[in-house]
Amino acid sequence: MVDPRDTRFETRAIHVGQAADEATGATIVPVYQTVTFTQDAVGEHRGFEYSRSGNPTRVALEQAIAAVEGGKHGFAYASGMAAVHGAMQLVSGGEHVVVADDLYGGSFRLFSSVLPRYGIEFTYVDATHPEEVEKAMQNNTRMVWIESPTNPMLRLVDVAACADIAQRHGARLVVDNTFATPYLQNPLDLGAHVVVHSTTKYIGGHSDTIGGAVVVNDDEDAKSLQFTRNATGGVPGPWDAWLTLRGLKTLSVRMREHESNARKVAEFCRERPEFSAIHYPGFSDHPGHDLAKRQMRGFGGIVTVELAGGEGAALEFCKSTRFFSLGESLGGVESLIGYPWSMSHGAFPPEEKRRKGITEGTVRLSVGIEHVDDLCADVAQALERAARVG
Repeated sequence: MVDPRDTRFETRAIHVGQAADEATGATIVPVYQTVTFTQDAVGEHRGFEYSRSGNPTRVALEQAIAAVEGGKHGFAYASGMAAVHGAMQLVSGGEHVVVADDLYGGSFRLFSSVLPRYGIEFTYVDATHPEEVEKAMQNNTRMVWIESPTNPMLRLVDVAACADIAQRHGARLVVDNTFATPYLQNPLDLGAHVVVHSTTKYIGGHSDTIGGAVVVNDDEDAKSLQFTRNATGGVPGPWDAWLTLRGLKTLSVRMREHESNARKVAEFCRERPEFSAIHYPGFSDHPGHDLAKRQMRGFGGIVTVELAGGEGAALEFCKSTRFFSLGESLGGVESLIGYPWSMSHGAFPPEEKRRKGITEGTVRLSVGIEHVDDLCADVAQALERAARVG
């Protein structure tokens, strides 16, 4: 068994939880495509009873994700939103959650339209100013929820400052770390209590499987997460777990390429007059650049742009790219382009989107690992078409 404390990220991602199969010697963790496990006698088994409760393929993934996040306990879920819901089950009716208001539309939908029916109260704040988080804390606040960088505006939230606020008020800080990935940021090391991922994105990395994960250090939180996940059943199947584990093995090399390409695409876009703004934390004049340098090991693979021509130009730009595929999601090896106004953030009211800076001209680029010159050329030809409309 590999001790994560003795190895670096790349080694942990490939070896933790992934020893050779004891039954066959298989080097790669097998897909244990089984519902149940034969028991030696009633109550006597070899660690597994029923695949909703535990499956060897899923356990390998959970151990590896926990290791690369620097946590003790990892939990895999059937989707990113299942993981968000799983983390929220650490909160009970009558309790209060402070939420960073620049967040994924699916999380907002859950927080605004589903969980309040069960007596959970939410307050939204601009968490880029930690003092706003402090002011929103109440006697019954039990959780602070943030993203950093945020989706889609790539704002930076001070994880350590928010962790300190949460700790002083007897609350947990939860960080959605999907954009940064465990390779570029480890919120638990910065004081966070819970880390959430949509593993559909960079961890899986190939746009071929849906999944989510939650990582914690606290043993009692881990017991609670295990109990509620087993009770509610939001687990990935073994094949999805295996695909995600395979993706995790190459996360480090992919993220290096994603980031390198994103920087070059952002610099290319910055020279084009068709864009009125380029949001990328790797730029020294980005408001969160210094914070990103302190709490991250890189700036990620997302670039968000504003088309000067507004809605018409943005829509034409989105449908004119050849290598940036228009679609939901992000973080795959292939480049993706999205229109937050009606896609990822369609759940927000128009006035709320505008308040966050999301306009009808906002476009999110998930920069893949194709040759960057081809990606820049693709942006250029799509802009030419968009200019004729805008």
